[in-house]
Amino acid sequence: MAEARTPAQIEADIVRRRQQLAVTLDEIGVRLHPKTIMDEAKAKAADAVDRTAGRAYVAANRAVSDVRAQLVSENGTPRLERVIPVAMVGVAVVGLLALRTRRRR
Repeated sequence: MAEARTPAQIEADIVRRRQQLAVTLDEIGVRLHPKTIMDEAKAKAADAVDRTAGRAYVAANRAVSDVRAQLVSENGTPRLERVIPVAMVGVAVVGLLALRTRRRR
């Protein structure tokens, strides 16, 4: 059989539960406060941007490394058989753009 509690024990239990409930309500109030919600949303957005920027950096770095590997030999000297055609295409594109700009004027 359960032990009978005294009125003082019951009152102490009520006080303790009220304090626990007050703490719980304070926590809920902080979590549901608009500033807290906005701060959490900002943090999630910043994390998403950081992840996306990191992935973009890795992809760009990989692309640059691939192009460099095509245009430069292992010892660091340019591969002229590949660099010269690329340079010629670049000069041709710039020339065409210059002609196009002159024709518009």
